[in-house]
Amino acid sequence: MDGLMGVVDTAVTSPWFYLALFAVAFLDGFFPVVPSESMVITAGVYAASGRPELVPVVSLAAAGAFLGDHVSYLVGRRAGGRLVRGARPGTRRHAAFGWARRTMDERGGLILVVARYVPGGRTAVTLTMGAVGYRLRSFSLFAAVAAVSWALYGALLGYVGGVAFEDDPLKGVAVGLGLALGVTGAVEAVRFARRRRRGARGREDSVEGAGAVRSGQGPGERRPAARVGPMPGE
Repeated sequence: MDGLMGVVDTAVTSPWFYLALFAVAFLDGFFPVVPSESMVITAGVYAASGRPELVPVVSLAAAGAFLGDHVSYLVGRRAGGRLVRGARPGTRRHAAFGWARRTMDERGGLILVVARYVPGGRTAVTLTMGAVGYRLRSFSLFAAVAAVSWALYGALLGYVGGVAFEDDPLKGVAVGLGLALGVTGAVEAVRFARRRRRGARGREDSVEGAGAVRSGQGPGERRPAARVGPMPGE
Protein backbone atom coordinates (compact mmCIF):
# COMPACT_ATOMS: atom_id res chain seq x y z
CA MET A 1 0.00 0.00 0.00
CA ASP A 2 2.83 2.39 0.84
CA GLY A 3 4.37 1.69 -2.56
CA LEU A 4 1.07 2.42 -4.33
CA MET A 5 0.60 5.67 -2.44
CA GLY A 6 4.16 6.63 -3.29
CA VAL A 7 3.40 6.19 -7.00
CA VAL A 8 0.16 8.20 -6.70
CA ASP A 9 1.92 10.92 -4.72
CA THR A 10 4.69 11.19 -7.32
CA ALA A 11 2.18 11.30 -10.19
CA VAL A 12 -0.17 13.87 -8.65
CA THR A 13 2.59 16.24 -7.52
CA SER A 14 4.36 16.11 -10.89
CA PRO A 15 4.13 19.21 -13.13
CA TRP A 16 2.89 16.88 -15.90
CA PHE A 17 -0.21 16.06 -13.84
CA TYR A 18 -1.93 19.25 -15.02
CA LEU A 19 -1.64 18.13 -18.64
CA ALA A 20 -2.86 14.63 -17.75
CA LEU A 21 -5.85 16.07 -15.88
CA PHE A 22 -6.83 18.22 -18.86
CA ALA A 23 -6.46 15.27 -21.25
CA VAL A 24 -8.58 12.92 -19.12
CA ALA A 25 -11.34 15.51 -18.64
CA PHE A 26 -11.30 16.15 -22.39
CA LEU A 27 -11.52 12.47 -23.34
CA ASP A 28 -14.30 11.83 -20.84
CA GLY A 29 -16.53 14.25 -22.76
CA PHE A 30 -16.92 11.76 -25.63
CA PHE A 31 -15.33 8.57 -24.24
CA PRO A 32 -17.13 8.07 -20.90
CA VAL A 33 -15.10 5.11 -19.57
CA VAL A 34 -12.27 7.50 -18.66
CA PRO A 35 -12.46 8.17 -14.86
CA SER A 36 -12.28 11.96 -14.86
CA GLU A 37 -14.28 12.45 -11.64
CA SER A 38 -11.92 10.26 -9.64
CA MET A 39 -8.92 12.13 -10.99
CA VAL A 40 -10.39 15.55 -10.15
CA ILE A 41 -11.28 14.42 -6.63
CA THR A 42 -7.79 12.98 -6.10
CA ALA A 43 -6.29 16.24 -7.32
CA GLY A 44 -8.48 18.12 -4.84
CA VAL A 45 -7.25 15.93 -1.99
CA TYR A 46 -3.61 16.69 -2.75
CA ALA A 47 -4.39 20.36 -3.38
CA ALA A 48 -5.14 20.64 0.35
CA SER A 49 -1.40 20.29 0.93
CA GLY A 50 -0.50 22.77 -1.83
CA ARG A 51 0.55 20.45 -4.67
CA PRO A 52 -1.09 20.56 -7.15
CA GLU A 53 -2.71 23.96 -6.73
CA LEU A 54 -6.49 24.12 -6.52
CA VAL A 55 -7.13 26.92 -9.05
CA PRO A 56 -5.22 25.28 -11.94
CA VAL A 57 -6.89 21.96 -11.12
CA VAL A 58 -10.38 23.48 -11.43
CA SER A 59 -9.45 25.54 -14.51
CA LEU A 60 -7.87 22.70 -16.48
CA ALA A 61 -10.54 20.14 -15.56
CA ALA A 62 -13.27 22.59 -16.63
CA ALA A 63 -11.48 23.46 -19.88
CA GLY A 64 -11.00 19.81 -20.78
CA ALA A 65 -14.63 18.96 -20.01
CA PHE A 66 -15.86 21.96 -22.03
CA LEU A 67 -13.87 21.01 -25.13
CA GLY A 68 -14.73 17.31 -24.79
CA ASP A 69 -18.45 18.11 -24.69
CA HIS A 70 -18.05 20.05 -27.94
CA VAL A 71 -16.40 17.08 -29.63
CA SER A 72 -19.39 14.94 -28.64
CA TYR A 73 -21.80 17.65 -29.84
CA LEU A 74 -20.08 17.90 -33.23
CA VAL A 75 -20.07 14.10 -33.65
CA GLY A 76 -23.79 14.08 -32.95
CA ARG A 77 -24.39 16.94 -35.35
CA ARG A 78 -22.57 15.22 -38.20
CA ALA A 79 -23.81 11.64 -37.67
CA GLY A 80 -27.22 12.43 -36.22
CA GLY A 81 -28.02 15.04 -38.83
CA ARG A 82 -28.07 12.36 -41.51
CA LEU A 83 -30.39 10.22 -39.36
CA VAL A 84 -32.78 13.12 -38.84
CA ARG A 85 -32.87 13.96 -42.55
CA GLY A 86 -33.42 10.30 -43.42
CA ALA A 87 -36.35 9.83 -41.02
CA ARG A 88 -39.60 9.74 -42.97
CA PRO A 89 -42.58 11.67 -41.56
CA GLY A 90 -45.00 9.37 -39.79
CA THR A 91 -42.34 6.88 -38.65
CA ARG A 92 -41.33 6.23 -35.06
CA ARG A 93 -37.84 7.56 -35.71
CA HIS A 94 -39.23 10.82 -37.01
CA ALA A 95 -41.53 11.13 -33.99
CA ALA A 96 -38.66 10.35 -31.60
CA PHE A 97 -36.42 13.02 -33.13
CA GLY A 98 -39.29 15.49 -33.03
CA TRP A 99 -39.83 14.82 -29.33
CA ALA A 100 -36.09 15.13 -28.61
CA ARG A 101 -35.90 18.43 -30.51
CA ARG A 102 -38.87 19.91 -28.64
CA THR A 103 -37.49 18.74 -25.30
CA MET A 104 -34.06 20.21 -25.97
CA ASP A 105 -35.56 23.49 -27.16
CA GLU A 106 -37.58 23.78 -23.94
CA ARG A 107 -35.16 22.46 -21.30
CA GLY A 108 -31.90 21.67 -23.10
CA GLY A 109 -29.71 23.91 -20.93
CA LEU A 110 -30.95 22.46 -17.66
CA ILE A 111 -30.67 18.90 -19.00
CA LEU A 112 -27.07 19.51 -20.11
CA VAL A 113 -25.99 20.92 -16.73
CA VAL A 114 -27.65 18.10 -14.75
CA ALA A 115 -26.34 15.39 -17.10
CA ARG A 116 -22.76 16.52 -16.41
CA TYR A 117 -23.13 14.86 -12.97
CA VAL A 118 -24.58 11.58 -14.31
CA PRO A 119 -21.90 9.06 -15.38
CA GLY A 120 -22.34 8.43 -19.09
CA GLY A 121 -25.40 10.67 -19.21
CA ARG A 122 -23.54 13.75 -20.39
CA THR A 123 -22.28 12.00 -23.53
CA ALA A 124 -25.77 10.85 -24.48
CA VAL A 125 -27.13 14.37 -23.97
CA THR A 126 -24.39 16.16 -25.90
CA LEU A 127 -24.69 13.72 -28.80
CA THR A 128 -28.47 14.20 -28.87
CA MET A 129 -28.20 17.98 -28.75
CA GLY A 130 -25.88 17.88 -31.75
CA ALA A 131 -28.12 15.45 -33.62
CA VAL A 132 -31.27 17.58 -33.24
CA GLY A 133 -29.45 20.78 -34.21
CA TYR A 134 -29.46 22.57 -30.85
CA ARG A 135 -27.96 26.05 -31.29
CA LEU A 136 -24.19 26.01 -30.85
CA ARG A 137 -24.09 29.35 -29.03
CA SER A 138 -26.59 28.21 -26.42
CA PHE A 139 -24.86 24.84 -26.15
CA SER A 140 -21.50 26.51 -25.48
CA LEU A 141 -22.99 28.71 -22.77
CA PHE A 142 -24.59 25.86 -20.85
CA ALA A 143 -21.60 23.57 -21.46
CA ALA A 144 -19.39 26.19 -19.80
CA VAL A 145 -21.71 26.40 -16.77
CA ALA A 146 -21.78 22.61 -16.53
CA ALA A 147 -18.01 22.18 -16.88
CA VAL A 148 -17.06 24.86 -14.34
CA SER A 149 -19.61 23.72 -11.75
CA TRP A 150 -18.56 20.08 -12.21
CA ALA A 151 -14.85 20.87 -11.83
CA LEU A 152 -15.50 22.96 -8.71
CA TYR A 153 -17.71 20.24 -7.26
CA GLY A 154 -15.16 17.44 -7.73
CA ALA A 155 -12.12 19.46 -6.65
CA LEU A 156 -13.81 20.83 -3.53
CA LEU A 157 -15.08 17.39 -2.51
CA GLY A 158 -11.50 16.15 -2.67
CA TYR A 159 -10.21 19.26 -0.92
CA VAL A 160 -12.56 18.66 2.02
CA GLY A 161 -11.26 15.11 2.33
CA GLY A 162 -7.67 16.32 2.04
CA VAL A 163 -8.12 18.88 4.84
CA ALA A 164 -9.79 16.31 7.09
CA PHE A 165 -7.09 13.67 6.53
CA GLU A 166 -4.02 15.72 5.76
CA ASP A 167 -1.65 13.00 6.99
CA ASP A 168 -3.46 10.17 5.18
CA PRO A 169 -4.28 11.08 1.56
CA LEU A 170 -5.76 7.64 0.90
CA LYS A 171 -8.51 8.29 3.45
CA GLY A 172 -9.03 11.72 1.94
CA VAL A 173 -9.56 10.19 -1.51
CA ALA A 174 -11.95 7.62 -0.02
CA VAL A 175 -13.97 10.36 1.70
CA GLY A 176 -14.13 12.45 -1.46
CA LEU A 177 -15.25 9.50 -3.60
CA GLY A 178 -17.76 8.47 -0.91
CA LEU A 179 -19.29 11.94 -0.87
CA ALA A 180 -19.51 11.95 -4.67
CA LEU A 181 -21.21 8.54 -4.68
CA GLY A 182 -23.59 9.71 -1.96
CA VAL A 183 -24.62 12.78 -3.94
CA THR A 184 -25.04 10.72 -7.13
CA GLY A 185 -27.15 8.17 -5.25
CA ALA A 186 -29.37 10.90 -3.82
CA VAL A 187 -29.89 12.43 -7.27
CA GLU A 188 -30.76 9.05 -8.77
CA ALA A 189 -33.19 8.32 -5.89
CA VAL A 190 -35.00 11.60 -6.54
CA ARG A 191 -35.17 10.89 -10.29
CA PHE A 192 -36.52 7.37 -9.62
CA ALA A 193 -39.19 8.71 -7.24
CA ARG A 194 -40.28 11.33 -9.77
CA ARG A 195 -40.52 8.72 -12.55
CA ARG A 196 -42.66 6.49 -10.35
CA ARG A 197 -44.93 9.39 -9.44
CA ARG A 198 -45.37 10.36 -13.09
CA GLY A 199 -46.03 6.72 -13.99
CA ALA A 200 -48.68 6.41 -11.26
CA ARG A 201 -50.44 9.57 -12.46
CA GLY A 202 -50.38 8.27 -16.03
CA ARG A 203 -51.96 4.95 -14.97
CA GLU A 204 -54.68 6.75 -13.00
CA ASP A 205 -55.52 8.94 -16.00
CA SER A 206 -55.67 5.87 -18.25
CA VAL A 207 -58.02 4.02 -15.88
CA GLU A 208 -60.28 7.07 -15.54
CA GLY A 209 -60.38 7.55 -19.32
CA ALA A 210 -61.18 3.87 -19.91
CA GLY A 211 -64.01 3.99 -17.39
CA ALA A 212 -65.46 7.07 -19.04
CA VAL A 213 -65.36 5.39 -22.45
CA ARG A 214 -67.12 2.27 -21.14
CA SER A 215 -69.88 4.37 -19.59
CA GLY A 216 -70.32 6.46 -22.72
CA GLN A 217 -69.08 9.65 -21.11
CA GLY A 218 -66.27 11.93 -22.11
CA PRO A 219 -63.44 12.49 -19.58
CA GLY A 220 -64.57 14.74 -16.77
CA GLU A 221 -68.27 14.52 -17.71
CA ARG A 222 -70.99 13.58 -15.24
CA ARG A 223 -74.33 11.92 -15.93
CA PRO A 224 -77.40 13.87 -14.91
CA ALA A 225 -78.91 12.81 -11.61
CA ALA A 226 -81.84 10.37 -11.85
CA ARG A 227 -85.28 11.87 -11.22
CA VAL A 228 -87.03 10.47 -8.16
CA GLY A 229 -90.39 12.23 -8.44
CA PRO A 230 -92.24 14.84 -10.46
CA MET A 231 -90.60 18.22 -10.75
CA PRO A 232 -92.41 21.31 -9.39
CA GLY A 233 -95.07 22.56 -11.83
CA GLU A 234 -95.50 19.19 -13.52
